[in-house]
Amino acid sequence: MSQKSSDNIPIEHAQWDGIEAQEVISQYADMAGGLMEALHGLQAAFGYIPPESYPLLAEAFNLSKAEVYGVKSFYHDFRSQPAGRHVIKICQAESCQAMGSRSLTKHAEEMLGIRLGQTTMDGHISLEAIYCLGNCAVSPNISLDGRTQGRMTEAKFSDLVKRTEVQS
Repeated sequence: MSQKSSDNIPIEHAQWDGIEAQEVISQYADMAGGLMEALHGLQAAFGYIPPESYPLLAEAFNLSKAEVYGVKSFYHDFRSQPAGRHVIKICQAESCQAMGSRSLTKHAEEMLGIRLGQTTMDGHISLEAIYCLGNCAVSPNISLDGRTQGRMTEAKFSDLVKRTEVQS
């Protein structure tokens, strides 16, 4: 389980701790729009939004657990489980689609044995969709641990994944 430091270097995050979660939530409980800030804070602290935090959030913001979950699940950047040590995002926007991102996605899913939105069983790689990396001139694009890479091919992707295995 890891999240990224400001330098995109994986760092360990905390295990679930209700007291720590309550401390994070309480920082935002009286703030307009505080639920979003609290969700970001929990994800920063734990690497994802633990389901155990829903009742705490609901109480702090006078919402139902279903409302908390609805907000959390609406925003695709909030995780429901810890990410892998490496996060690969494949652009699914129009320019990248036109240049082959759908076949690249299929290749990635087959190679890794997972689908978009999942993490490999060993926790090594999370594969995610993204809907524009702003690098359309060199489509298709991926992001590996926050670093955008253009003109991605299936062969380059395979090499990139093999290099992450060596580095870890």
